[in-house]
Amino acid sequence: MEQKLRRDCNMGGNLRTLRKKNKLSQERLCAELQLRSYDIGRTTYQKYESGKLNIPISVLIQLKKIYGCTYDDFFIGLDPDENTP
Repeated sequence: MEQKLRRDCNMGGNLRTLRKKNKLSQERLCAELQLRSYDIGRTTYQKYESGKLNIPISVLIQLKKIYGCTYDDFFIGLDPDENTP
């Protein structure tokens, strides 16, 4: 029997928006993460932004520090009930 997998929400678009807002290339962001002892290559990070790979919480913690944002910024627009009155 064939199984169909339902795609879950992904925060790739929000990751991309935050990175661009902070004027960082994927390469530069990965270098910043590597300076913080998180060895993530550009190819892996690109998969986070495209939704092909889930981002580890430990990386989100570091991104929050790099961007100076809130955790909510990573999840904007992902809750389908968010805009429901």
